[in-house]
Amino acid sequence: MAISRRAFVGSLAWGGAVVLSGTAISARGREAMTGDWWRDEAAPQLTPVQGIRLDSNENPNGPAPAALDAIRSAFSEAARYPRSPASQLTSAVARLHGVQEQNIVAGAGSGEILRMAVYGFTSPTRPLVQGLPTFEDPGRYAELIGTPVRAIPVDRQLRLDLNGMAAQVEGAGLVFFCNPNNPTATVHPAKAVADFIARVNKISPTTIVLVDEAYHHFVEDPGYQTAIPLAMENPRVIVCRTFSKIYGMAGLRIGYAIGQAEPMKALRRHRLGNSVNVLGAAAAIASLPLTAHIEREKQRNHDVREFTRTAFASWGYQAGPSEANFVMVDIRRDAAEFQKACRASGVLVGRVFPPLTTHARISIGTETEMRQSIEVFRKVLGVTS
Repeated sequence: MAISRRAFVGSLAWGGAVVLSGTAISARGREAMTGDWWRDEAAPQLTPVQGIRLDSNENPNGPAPAALDAIRSAFSEAARYPRSPASQLTSAVARLHGVQEQNIVAGAGSGEILRMAVYGFTSPTRPLVQGLPTFEDPGRYAELIGTPVRAIPVDRQLRLDLNGMAAQVEGAGLVFFCNPNNPTATVHPAKAVADFIARVNKISPTTIVLVDEAYHHFVEDPGYQTAIPLAMENPRVIVCRTFSKIYGMAGLRIGYAIGQAEPMKALRRHRLGNSVNVLGAAAAIASLPLTAHIEREKQRNHDVREFTRTAFASWGYQAGPSEANFVMVDIRRDAAEFQKACRASGVLVGRVFPPLTTHARISIGTETEMRQSIEVFRKVLGVTS
């Protein structure tokens, strides 16, 4: 029986105990906390954040109704270890992409995939090459195991500098290629991706290129294509996907890697046992065939994102083209102070991404959230007209 997402959240209490909080199921958790959260096991437990949450690139609508129905149906398996659900998820993803199960590795969000890749392919003598700024997790994992990081600043258009990255790949263990890139929302077309990978293969034949396609479903650039065909042709390429973004499951932690059997085997050596949870696997499997739902979410994101970009442009602030569910705005002032002021007014925006310290990353919420947030941004920026 289909139910509304709001009604589902209200039905989660059973026998006097709350099984999952509304915050978790609506996928509005923190994407990557500022500070050294990943170092400190004694850090206090997170509590639900108050305010409009535009800080972690989540889908404000949460999972599809069919995914929520699947979660309810999976409650009876919550007492069991998730061996079967993980296997079922791997099979479903393999069928979706027309590959074999040996070509898929599932994990706890794309975060676990990134950790597996850093641990599997880098070392103190095999550096990590990435952009600056880009998603921080690979660099953090590299630091934990003593891997040097070669970080190449983005270009003037806030795109990953592929020439600069290629110049640093010799002897590297892994290249992290976030496409579209977080936090800049820029994307490279298929030809540029293929040419870059060919250059890396020539310069450093043993280096793995991991293409992170977390924001794949939001891309509108006609020149863009997924790198999955490249990964299936080239044993030095891996593609990473997540259910945290357009599928609205950031709190459920489901992601996967796809590639040839050899690099997938290397990833599995570093996979945590039972890392794919029962409820997340059920929701992900139910979501994979929902193409019409995904298209609606993409269109919704487009409409609200362009409303947001237009507002900033009308005030004279540049929000570059975005191929994701967030915008990067040059606010021409200290981004940390902007973040603090917005939070004081009930709107959370993204953390600061050096060296772009005058840029604010703003996730796209619901239309209502963005209209309310625009008024806060107007006030904080001192816009009078």
